[in-house]
Amino acid sequence: MAAVSQEVTYDTVCAAAASERLSVMGGLHEAGGTLMLLGPGRGFWEHFRASPEMRDHAPDPVDRWSTRVLGALATSLGATAVFPFGGPPHQPFLKWAIQSGRAWQSPAGMLVHDEAGMMVSYRGALRWPGHIALPAPPPASPCTTCVGSPCMTACPVNALSAEIGYDVAACHGYLDSDPGQVCMTGGCRARRACPVSQRFDRDPAQSALHMRSFHRA
Repeated sequence: MAAVSQEVTYDTVCAAAASERLSVMGGLHEAGGTLMLLGPGRGFWEHFRASPEMRDHAPDPVDRWSTRVLGALATSLGATAVFPFGGPPHQPFLKWAIQSGRAWQSPAGMLVHDEAGMMVSYRGALRWPGHIALPAPPPASPCTTCVGSPCMTACPVNALSAEIGYDVAACHGYLDSDPGQVCMTGGCRARRACPVSQRFDRDPAQSALHMRSFHRA
């Protein structure tokens, strides 16, 4: 199994990502190579707000920021950047997230992450052709010790259920209503109800930006 340059370790990738307020949200080994998933970390929103992509008022600021920033990180770390947008073909980020051992399917169907909870999102990934040692993932999903599954009861229109899954029409219909503006400006109530999400530093304005993108799609 080929090794990546000794200068590139999991810790050096974490440090480089942190300089852009990103976190390594998981990693995996595939076909002799290494892939690390990157997502917003502590202080991301204030950092992103100062970026040219957020200030130029052009469409898709987060995707454009991700392309620029992860592209630069890939160059500096000898990696290739891949993204969850820009397809088809679409990269299998959900599959990678679960294979990393740091994300699982929640009772509500959405991913839950060991640190970000249901606020997890991925801005891209870095891929190396060689092997980089990765820390062991946590032993189990946080859902296994969650009391009451609050993600399943937080939605005001019961758009999430074990029987029918995700009722997309009901969700979008509620977001068009006056009461639905609470979700539009603060983020999905099911995601926010997750106890792990509540410990994660997600600015409501960041959630509002993503909700506008989701509701427009």
